[in-house]
Amino acid sequence: MDFRGKVVWITGASAGIGEALAQELARLGARLVLSARNEAALHRVAAACAPAETLVLPLDLALPATFGAAVSAVQARFGQLDVLINNGGISQRSMALETSLEVDRRLMEVDYFGPVALSKAVLPAMLARGSGRIVVISSLVGKFGTPYRSAYSAAKHALHGFFDSLRAELHGSGVGVSIICPGFIHTGVSVNALTGDGRALGQMDEATANGLVPAEFARRAVRALAREHDEVTIGGRETWGVLLKRLAPGLFARVLRRTKVR
Repeated sequence: MDFRGKVVWITGASAGIGEALAQELARLGARLVLSARNEAALHRVAAACAPAETLVLPLDLALPATFGAAVSAVQARFGQLDVLINNGGISQRSMALETSLEVDRRLMEVDYFGPVALSKAVLPAMLARGSGRIVVISSLVGKFGTPYRSAYSAAKHALHGFFDSLRAELHGSGVGVSIICPGFIHTGVSVNALTGDGRALGQMDEATANGLVPAEFARRAVRALAREHDEVTIGGRETWGVLLKRLAPGLFARVLRRTKVR
C-alpha cells in the first residue's frame, strides 16, 4: 500500500500511539481524519501534521449512535475512506476481584464494542468500492492475560476473535483486516488506566516508562500496514512471550508469575 493521497481515519489520535501514527502517515502523504474525545488535543496533533490535509472529528467510542454521522462527515469531506485505524481505548490496572463490574463493562464498551461498531459503520462503503483496510491496535495482552489487566485483556482477546472472523468473511472482497499488537510503548496508557473503582491510576508503570518510543512503534506499524500484514507484534523482549506461551505454556505461566507487570 502506498499511503500518498489515501484517507486514513485514526481513533485515539489525541496522544501516544495515535498521535505518532498520525505524524508518520502525514509524512508519507496520507490525508487524515483524527478522532478522540479531546478536541483541543486533536487540533494540536493536526497542526503538527501540517501540511497534511486533516479533518478533526471528535468522537466518543462509547457512543455508537454517533458513528453514522461521523462516517457521513468523512465521506462529505473526502468522498472515501481507505483505512480505519481502531486505536482508541482505555487500559486497566487493578486486581480482578477489586474491579467493579461497571469498570469491566466500561472497558468492553470502549475497547471492544466501539471498534466493532465503527468498523461496521465504515465497511459498507469500503465493500462498495472493493478496497480498504480495517486496522485494530490490540495489545500483547490480546494474546495472553497478565495480572492487573483482566478486563483489558478480555476486551483485547475479544477483538482478535471478532476481527479474525471478519478477515475470513471479507476474503476476496478487496477489504483487508490487520491486527497490530503493541508491547510496552512509552505513552500515557498506564497514567490514564482505570483502577478498580473507575478512577485513573495517575502514574506511569516502570515497564511502560522503559518501553518503545511511539515514533518507532509508528514506523514499524505503518511499514507492516504497507505490506498488508494480517497480524504483527511490535515491542521489545516482551513480544517473545507470544511464542513462549505457544511452545511452553507451563514455563510461560511460571515466568509470568515472577515478572513485574505493574
